[in-house]
Amino acid sequence: MFTSVFATASVRDLRAAEAFYTQLFGAEPDSRPMAGLLEWHLPHGAAVQVFQDPDRAGAGSLVLTTDDLDADVERMRRAGLECGDPQSGGGARIVRLSDPEGTRIVLFGA
Repeated sequence: MFTSVFATASVRDLRAAEAFYTQLFGAEPDSRPMAGLLEWHLPHGAAVQVFQDPDRAGAGSLVLTTDDLDADVERMRRAGLECGDPQSGGGARIVRLSDPEGTRIVLFGA
């Protein structure tokens, strides 16, 4: 039985990605397990890894669930991130944005 999941966003510029994801999560990385890899740990054994891999940069997507979409959007806007307004999608509300490499990020909340 699987017990956790690590989602990965590949990037060219790790420094720019660290600044963006620090704004997205509202915190510095929880871990730097090796050169070129940053991790933000989420509840229930999940994590987001940002990995320096220029050949795959910007080709992926992340869907992040939130228990307070409006508060997270407001926090991210105050931190300087550009994100759209919440809209209906998938039986809940979603907000779409992208990291500096073009990785699609969808915030998903009730």
